[in-house]
This record gives sequence, structure tokens and C-alpha cells, in this order.
Amino acid sequence: MTIKRIQTDILVLGSGGAGLFAALHAHQTAPELSITVAVKGLLGKCGCTRMVQGGYNVALAPGDSVERHFMDTIEGSKWLSNQDLAWTLVSTAVERVRELENELGCFFDRNPDGSVHQKAFAGQTFDRTVHKGDLTGIEIINRLAEQVWSRGINRLEEHRAIELIKTPGDDGLAGVLMIDMRTGEFVFVQAKAVLLATGGGPTMYRYHTPSGDKSCDGLAMALRAGLTLRDMEMVQFHPTGLLAGSHTRMTGTVLEEGLRGAGGHLLNGKHERFMHNYDPRGERATRDIVSRGIYAEMRAGRTSPNGGVFIRMSHLGPEKVRKQFKGMVERCADCGFDLAGGEVEVVPTAHYMMGGVVFKADCRTDLAGLFAAGEDTGGVHGANRLGGNGVANSTVFGGIAGDSMAHWVRANNAMRAPDEQAILAAIRDAELPFAQKGKQLEAIRESLFECMWKDVGIIRSEDGLTRARETLAQMHVQLMTTGVADGDRAFNAQWHDWLNLRNLISVSRVITEAAIARDNSRGAHFREDFPAAGDLESSTFTTVRLTDGNVQISKEAVHFGRVRPGQTILTEEKEEAAAPPVVAT
Repeated sequence: MTIKRIQTDILVLGSGGAGLFAALHAHQTAPELSITVAVKGLLGKCGCTRMVQGGYNVALAPGDSVERHFMDTIEGSKWLSNQDLAWTLVSTAVERVRELENELGCFFDRNPDGSVHQKAFAGQTFDRTVHKGDLTGIEIINRLAEQVWSRGINRLEEHRAIELIKTPGDDGLAGVLMIDMRTGEFVFVQAKAVLLATGGGPTMYRYHTPSGDKSCDGLAMALRAGLTLRDMEMVQFHPTGLLAGSHTRMTGTVLEEGLRGAGGHLLNGKHERFMHNYDPRGERATRDIVSRGIYAEMRAGRTSPNGGVFIRMSHLGPEKVRKQFKGMVERCADCGFDLAGGEVEVVPTAHYMMGGVVFKADCRTDLAGLFAAGEDTGGVHGANRLGGNGVANSTVFGGIAGDSMAHWVRANNAMRAPDEQAILAAIRDAELPFAQKGKQLEAIRESLFECMWKDVGIIRSEDGLTRARETLAQMHVQLMTTGVADGDRAFNAQWHDWLNLRNLISVSRVITEAAIARDNSRGAHFREDFPAAGDLESSTFTTVRLTDGNVQISKEAVHFGRVRPGQTILTEEKEEAAAPPVVAT
């Protein structure tokens, strides 16, 4: 079998905020190195960062502080975050947002005095979300992509990563096996360092925000490579996904949190406000609480015509809404809704994976040569990500990863030979559907949607999770005996659907096992049979890995390295961001 071979010093998987920032930082740190960005679609036109509407959390304004942002992040995480990673996030975000503006050319909205405008997002004690209208992600990705193009960084567009290939001695990563989607041929990219920045993509749920090509590829590859993942039960549902019926993919796409931050009202099917029945903060409670509030109204039958609830902005003034949320007003109009002057149907929609690969503050993983950043990683957000912390996470750790990989390659400047048998085995696995006769992909996808939404979704129980465990095991067997047409492999949509489902089912099984193991309720994980949060002082996080194809679950104690439950690092005078925080009870 002929396999195309490519060599590069640094290979970046993914072209979102983490991937592009990493490529730029690696190039700046070590311009002599060859850097290649591989992306499933087209660079600058795909990925979750581009879809970000809301903005970027950063402590800039008088009265705010890095410490205050840190405490909001830790309390939002329900005390499950890795506190060193969270501190890196909030402290480096200040540097990174200046870099976005002053070095990369991003234009964020301004106040009349010229300072950066920051809007309200839920779950925060200060209005700190920097934005470009409600199209912040497009602004960031456009500027990042321009810089990547101008620096001549190599691109492998429409190349899908399917397996991390180790050395024969299993002592490091040698490269990544890919499919050139334009031809269907296999490509092995040998690299000295690889960044896993493919993003999450919880598209195993009936309602989901990412595009359908997002299928947890990086997490699935990491599992197959034997890496440890953490917090995998923590799947964030955005409370307000557009609900335009089953006939359109627009259903599930986000109507951003700034709507509620600006004073939008959620109404049930009787046109009654209901969120204050669930939390005193009402619509500005954290995403997990608002999602559960909406879901409770749905279960009680107090729904809109399409089975969700309504969001209303008209009381704020239609002209103000049209100006402030131009992108969403137009998107809603495309689906027959008047966001500025009427009501729009919404539903909680699977949005973000808080869990991911265990990684260090310099973005190294336990596999030599593999680095990780962005939504492929776990530990930064714990049980709940604050809106606006996602794109900050990607850009902060993407930049760190680029610097770290450049230094690492300079110190380890040799290509590692790949395990050729592992390459052949990965190709056999990827070609399996061409040898099968069954044609049931759509039925499997619908079963996956139903299983995850009903039994591993916003509200969980032992009965539902046990049922999901059995259903997903059967689904895996069914997929392995389901085939696709072995015709032209160029842009073979059926083949890639099969590969997507393989990864989604694998990650769904891990989510389910982690959810069974957590017998309390924290953040995005809510168990009806264990509704209490449990003792915060003895908090544990779940870890998971595959051993001989079996899911192994462990629990590890949270290390309260900076602040403990019931304490705060806030002081009357703002601390310097670089200084170690002072704990005050």
C-alpha cells in the first residue's frame, strides 16, 4: 500500500483560536522551524472559535481584577477546576487580548472614551466580556488566519486526522495518520511535536451548537492512544439554542448569552417568566442552572409550539436590540422570528466539553511530543465554563502551546520513526465500513441523538445512565457491522459520517461512565438521584482512560492550591497579576 508521507517540525491539528495562536507563537519563537496546520475544512472558515458570538472574558476595567475573574471562574467550576490552570487563564488573558488588538489587528467595540467596551455575561460579578458586536469569533479568526497566511505557514486543508501514531517502542509520538478528504488517500505526517487542538463538538446530542463535522475527533484519538482524560461527565448545554423545528440545521445554533446579560427575559409556553423560580439571579444565573430551569419547564409541558421556551428582548427597545445584536437579529429573521420586536423559540443545546485530555500548564501531555490546548483539554473549567472563558482559554493556551512546542523541538530536534504496523492497523480500522454490507448510518445517528439527549443530558439518573451504557454498547456493535458504498473516496460523505459516528459513540460511552461514577451534582452534571453537591472540601474529579478497549474510571482529589471552599483571594487592594495570590478567609 502506498501512503503519502510528509515531514514537518511542528504539526498543529485544528485551525480554531488554539491552533492558529499556537502556529503564530511557534513561528515567532522559532522562525527556522517548519510549521504545518492541518484542518478538516478550510483554514479560517471552519472550527468553533469562528462561531463565537459573545466575547472574551478579561479583567481590564477599573474595579475589576484578575483575582475577581479567578474567583468567578473557580466558583463557576463548582470547585473542580485545576486552580493553577485557571490562574494561568485569567492572568494571561490580559496579555492576550492586548496581543489580539495591538499585534494581530482585531477591532473590538469601544466606549465613548475610547476604552474597550465590556458587556455582561451570566455567572460573573463584573461586566468583563470584550466583544465585536455579536460576531466576535469571526473578527478573531479572520485576523489570525490573515497572519498565518502572511507568514507562509504550511497548510493541509481538508485533511482529517484519524490516528496518533507512536514509535515502535511506544515511547513517544511519531506523527499523525490522516485522510486527504479531497482524494480519499491516506497521508502520514511525521512531526517532532504535535498539537491536539481539534476542538470538542458534542454533536452526539439532538440539539447541538457545533457544525456536524465536529465529532470529538481529538478526544477519541487521545483515548485510543491511551491518554488520560478528566471531567468527561461535564458537558455544557447553552440555555438558548435557536429552535426553528426539525426541518432545519439552524435549530440548536446559539443565541448568545449577551441577550440575557443585557436583560432578556425567558418565558414558558404560557408566556410567564420562570427563571426566578429556580435561581434568585433569574436569567443571569450560570448556564447549567438556566438550562435545567428551561428543561424543567419543558418536562412540565409548559412549552412553546416547537417544544422549547421563548426569549423576549422587545422590552429593551427594538432599535437598541437591532444595533447591539445585529447578527442574531438577522439569523432569527432567516428562520421567521423577530428577535428585536417579538419572541424567539429556544431550547438548551449541547455546546462545550469541559472535560478533555489531562495536560500541564505548558500544554505538554503524558505522551512525549504531544501537546494539547483549547477544548481538547480538561481541568481549566471544572464542572462549568463561564460564557466568555472559552475563547480566552483557546487563545491563552494556544499561545503557550506554540511557545512550548518551539522550545521543545529545539531541545529534541530529531524525527521519531513511526510504528509502521500501527499505521497499517489504523488504515484497516478506517476502511472497515467498506467491507460491511449494512447501510444504517442515519438510524444509528438518530438512536445516538435520542439516547444522549434523554439519558445522558441535562438531568441524569442511575436508571437512565445504565440504560445508556447498554444502548451505546449495542450501538458500537451495530456500527462495526454497518457499511458504506466503496465507490469514489474523494469527499465520500458516507465514509466520513461513519468515522464521525465511531468517534462520537466512543466519547459518548466515556461521558456515560464518568456520569455513572459521579454520585453527586456539580455544575453541568446533575443527578436526580443525587441532587446534592456533596462536601466541597473533599471534592474529587473523575479520570478516564481506555485499557484493552475497556473504560477505566478513577477519582482524584482536587488540589486547592490557591483557595479553598469558603475562602477568597480577593483583597481590598488589587494584587499584581503575576504575584502569587494571598489567601484570605
